[in-house]
Amino acid sequence: MEEKQNNLSTYIGMGLIFLLLYLWMRVSAPPPPDPNAAPVDQPVDTTAQQTPAAKVEAAPIPDSVRSAQVNAQFGVFAASSTGKEEIVYLKNDLITVALTSKGGRIKEVLLNKYLKINSDSTGKDVKYPLSLQEDAKNRFELELPVASAASGKVNTSDLYFKVLQDGQSVTFRADAGDGRYFEQSYTLKPDNYELTYKVSGSGLQSVLNGSLLKFNWVNYLDKLEKNQTYERTMSSVYYKPVEESSSYCNCRSDDVASLGTKPVQWFSHANQFFNTAIVARDFAFLDFVGETHVFTDADPDLKMLKTTASIPFEQQSVTMTMYTGPNEFDRLLSYKLSLEDIIPFGASIFGAINRWVIHWIFDVLIHLIGIPGLVILLLTLIVKLLVYPLTYRMVYSQARMAALKPRIDELKKKFGDDQQAMSVETMKMYSEFKVNPLGGCLPIFLQMPIWFALYRFFPAAIEFRQAGFLWATDLSSYDVAFRLPFMMPGFGEHISAFTLIWVATTLWYTWYSMKQMDTSAMANPAMKYMQYFMPLMFMFFFNSFASGLTLYLCFSNILNIGQTVVTKSFLINHDKIKAELEANRNKPKKTTGFRAKLENAMKEAQKQQDERNKQAGTKKK
Repeated sequence: MEEKQNNLSTYIGMGLIFLLLYLWMRVSAPPPPDPNAAPVDQPVDTTAQQTPAAKVEAAPIPDSVRSAQVNAQFGVFAASSTGKEEIVYLKNDLITVALTSKGGRIKEVLLNKYLKINSDSTGKDVKYPLSLQEDAKNRFELELPVASAASGKVNTSDLYFKVLQDGQSVTFRADAGDGRYFEQSYTLKPDNYELTYKVSGSGLQSVLNGSLLKFNWVNYLDKLEKNQTYERTMSSVYYKPVEESSSYCNCRSDDVASLGTKPVQWFSHANQFFNTAIVARDFAFLDFVGETHVFTDADPDLKMLKTTASIPFEQQSVTMTMYTGPNEFDRLLSYKLSLEDIIPFGASIFGAINRWVIHWIFDVLIHLIGIPGLVILLLTLIVKLLVYPLTYRMVYSQARMAALKPRIDELKKKFGDDQQAMSVETMKMYSEFKVNPLGGCLPIFLQMPIWFALYRFFPAAIEFRQAGFLWATDLSSYDVAFRLPFMMPGFGEHISAFTLIWVATTLWYTWYSMKQMDTSAMANPAMKYMQYFMPLMFMFFFNSFASGLTLYLCFSNILNIGQTVVTKSFLINHDKIKAELEANRNKPKKTTGFRAKLENAMKEAQKQQDERNKQAGTKKK
């Protein structure tokens, strides 16, 4: 029965762990999108709303009137309000940047070494070229406080710029008359995802009414990954106030972050594995506002991200760094601006473990081996070796409990069905032999930070993105053994093979442990079936996890079984444990502190039980 007590404590501990894991994942998971939610900032085709009867031919506007209207709207920039759009390109081995003269902005950034992946109607993965900032609904503009404009402002997105290209630099110039102009220039660095973005002007002191330019950026994120639940949860607006830690807008629902007069060093629009960040050089953004709007699965876009900020323009020249590329930890870390915080490794202790321990180990192993699946195996082995002292302590505690089996059997014969007396005497015996019945649970709880950290690590590390292993095609998303002909709520329309292996190994280990237990002594016989039901229940949660994580769980389960069997069979001296327990029994017992309280509680419980037994005997007479 002591084996039962020991294993039951372990299973109770594991059950609590799984419950905490489930609750934590439910809190971390995104809420189901509202199918009735109205689209945000979607363009409206007003011409489609007009009926033929409503269409009336407008009278032609005289050229003089049209010219006056343009001059009133754009002021000194009237000459730049018309023109023809021209597309120019900046290229290196990593990215191809398409820029347009209409607005003087980036039109698209093609990442040469990455592909986006989606599933077709048959469930087959289809890959396409991966671009950022490519949506036609996007806006990237500066609002100029032009005194001569009727509204007092002119948006760069309404202007046609003259193109000046020199090698890896492109300058867009908007003429303001009398030798005055406003410029935006982009310079692409070699072998990098970085551009230098410079805003400048000449002779604009008398043109601009104020020294602040308002920056407006609206970015519709494309769906780049197969597992869009992960992708939606890990995409947001990130930002870093000056001399403060970085932060971000809510990833799971619509959110607005407004910092008022607090200066901001950088901000970023981030997907799960890619981001576009704008970093201020020698100045700080003011009046920062970041917004996120979440779309449903039926929408063509993943999210809409928006940022507005003010740029100080007293010197009529400001320079920014624009990073637009993958969330590579070392590359972002090299900026020494906390840009690596954009990678959604998690917060608090979990994020710290991922950034400074697990990622470092993985980075070393991937350079040595190069196969992410094998690296996960070695990473699992390293973790199991690091926590083996805890595993040994757990198995050792189980062996100490097992050594008390003959004495617990005697108590069972003595007290029979009197569970209260049996429990009191059992606890008294544990105290006498200095055995902790929860000793097998504590090591499991101490490993929980590692498990929670890995839950965030695998779907966030870009090294796993589209990395295959065995039948899995993408270790950052779920693996598919076969597809179901229907969608099962909370489960999906696929079966994960790695999850099946985890369930099978967990059930085998449960059977291995249960066969050494005296299940007939259980107060509730259904408890023995619960041990088998729990892995089946968690199959519903693990089925859509990143396959890198479920692969780790499989390796961890197999290694855990091996460690337990080897430790119990070859590394623990059971005769020595029995001698140790006898020595503990013969030592003088202190009756102070926790032991005294425990003994008093057991005596009180025994006294109450004796009183109940006495009353029951009186009633029978």
